[in-house]
Amino acid sequence: MKTQWVAAVLSVAALVSGFPVVQAGEDEGEGWIQLWDGKTFNGWKASENRDSWKIEDGVIVCHGPRSHLFYVGKHAPFRNFELRVDVKTTPGSNSGIYFHTRYQDEGWPKYGYEAQVNNSHRDPKRTGSLYGVVNVFKAPAADNEWFTETIIVRGRRIIIKVNDKVVVDYTEPADKKPGKDFTRKLDEGTFALQAHDPKSVVYYKNIRVRKLK
Repeated sequence: MKTQWVAAVLSVAALVSGFPVVQAGEDEGEGWIQLWDGKTFNGWKASENRDSWKIEDGVIVCHGPRSHLFYVGKHAPFRNFELRVDVKTTPGSNSGIYFHTRYQDEGWPKYGYEAQVNNSHRDPKRTGSLYGVVNVFKAPAADNEWFTETIIVRGRRIIIKVNDKVVVDYTEPADKKPGKDFTRKLDEGTFALQAHDPKSVVYYKNIRVRKLK
């Protein structure tokens, strides 16, 4: 009976929020896709400074000059989705997770949005910020500890969570126009991880997504 009551409450919460409720242990359930195989860069393509990306002990390590690692696999593009990524930062490091973006050979990605990864870098915009749009100034996670960053997009709404705690809940205005240098506008596209600078060392693993209607 208690289990049925909890399920009912979760169902109501999902209807109210407009998003599905993901319970612990659901990552292996229906609809979830692992975007990284844990061993190779198959399905991913790095831009400039490709040596900034390595795989060590089943973990993606970004360390080096500016570069972006784009998902170019068969599951792209993505419009409405829930993306979960396990991340670990080191002190003074900066990185990011782009979505609704497109591959480009060099430079900061122009298309889509960036979910910030930064717990102690000199840039005050902390982990979970919807960079340049809704900024978080108190780090919701700690360096040298694994945390999960979740990005949910449905329609014009973007939710970013860190360890299942909502840090950004943003609805894009219906009349929003793309920016000139960075569009920061929803459309559709792929994901990209960021190697920000030679002093930053950030780790990624367990990159999984499910598409939403």
